[in-house]
This record gives sequence, structure tokens and C-alpha cells, in this order.
Amino acid sequence: MPRAKRWTMVKPSAHGIWVVRLSKWRYFHDFVHQQMLDFTNHVWRGQRCDDHELESSLDRELRGKGPHVRKRVIAEHMESFKYAVRGRRGPNPIPLLDENEWWALGQHHGLITPLLDWTTSPFVALYFAFEKKKVPQTRYRAVFALSRDSVEKISAEIRGKHRGLDRPRIVEFIRPLTDDNPRLVNQGGLFSRAPDASTIEDWMRENVSEDITGGMYIKLLIPDSDRLECLRTLNRMNINHLTLFPDLYGASAFCNTALGIEKY
Repeated sequence: MPRAKRWTMVKPSAHGIWVVRLSKWRYFHDFVHQQMLDFTNHVWRGQRCDDHELESSLDRELRGKGPHVRKRVIAEHMESFKYAVRGRRGPNPIPLLDENEWWALGQHHGLITPLLDWTTSPFVALYFAFEKKKVPQTRYRAVFALSRDSVEKISAEIRGKHRGLDRPRIVEFIRPLTDDNPRLVNQGGLFSRAPDASTIEDWMRENVSEDITGGMYIKLLIPDSDRLECLRTLNRMNINHLTLFPDLYGASAFCNTALGIEKY
């Protein structure tokens, strides 16, 4: 009996987008090793469900609002946050020089922002795809890989042609250098910011040729049924809440996970 394929292309590549379905979670390592090992500038993101595009929490919150309302609400939200954190960043806090640094600070502490979390590690992204157990759950978990170099090259071209005062329709990557976020360091973390009211997929379809070779954006579908085996294996690789969240929250979350998974 022939061996089942380790992975299959779900649909033809378009606008640089691949959607690949793995038959087992364990083939994730094979895919990374065989297809991605030489591509050092992709960033990775894991999501619990496979039926959502890459949309920020702020865009979800403001979905359906017109551009003028969005602009006002976002400005008020940022101003409110700046006042709310006064006196709460410890003694002699490092100045935050631009809007994206303020959004990054808020993202770390649970603020609704226009940012998305990414990591430089495909296996950290895999952990975040599988760590939560909620209902409803899709049949597959999703791990995304995005070529940072390709996105930044296209965004630089868009920025060069932009003549307005508003933010151009670019995707930015934000990697704060401040020392007050050990989680970001342990997770190999960074953030992206897409155009307002747009998903990463919207931006790809808008700016990448329809017939371009795929691989700029890769969505890997991994069976949800493999969750326990995946998490147990990642724990043996020292990828867990204890290492990714070096604080009391991480310690508690690690113990909660171990409580729910036999032989974790």
C-alpha cells in the first residue's frame, strides 16, 4: 500500500500565497527542513483555527466602521493608553519615540492594537498554534510563514510613491530594542502592522502579481487531532510556557498545561 503524502498543496499558488496541508503534525519538521531551511528571513505565526485571515485585534474591533470614524477612534485609543500608563513603566522608563513602539508596548500587555505577533522560530509558532484548547475548533490548526524581505521590498516601493500625509498602504515589521519585554526575547518575537482595515492576505492580493511563484506567504494546515502528541514533543524540545514566558504567568500556564496532558 503506497505511503500517504506528507503534505499536499490545497490550491494553486496565487499572489505569492501557498496553502499546504500536512497529513500529520510530525511532518512539520520535514517541511521546514526540506523546504524552508535556506530561507532565513521568513517570520512565523501560529493560530488556533485555520479559518481566519491575518487580521489585527484592532481591525476586528473596528470592523465595519468608516475610515473617518476609524481614524478618530484609533487616535483616541492611543492617547488614552499613553495617559493610562503614566507612572506604570517603572523608574526612568526608556522614551518611546514613535507610534509603533507605543503599540508594541500595548501589544505586550494586552492592549487592542493594529499589530500581529510573529516569531523567527517555526517551532515556537507551532507551539502557539496548538497550545490553546477552546470550542469551537476547526479541523486544522494553522502556521503561517511570511517572507520579511519580500514584504519590505514591496513596501519600500509603495512608500517611495506615496505623496499623502496619511500612513501609506504598507506592511511594517516592528522589533523593539527595549529591555522591558523578556517574553519577546525568549520567543524570538516581533510584530507586523498592515494597512488599516486590511489583512495581510488583502495586502498580498493588492500588491503581488496573481501569477507570481508562491512561497512569499505560506499557510500550513496541521491536523488538530495531533495536538497532544505535538505539545508533548515540543515540551521535550524545551518549547513551552515556562521558557517562552519567563515570569509567574508562564510558570502557572506551564503547570496548567501539564495538568491537562498526561505524561507532559
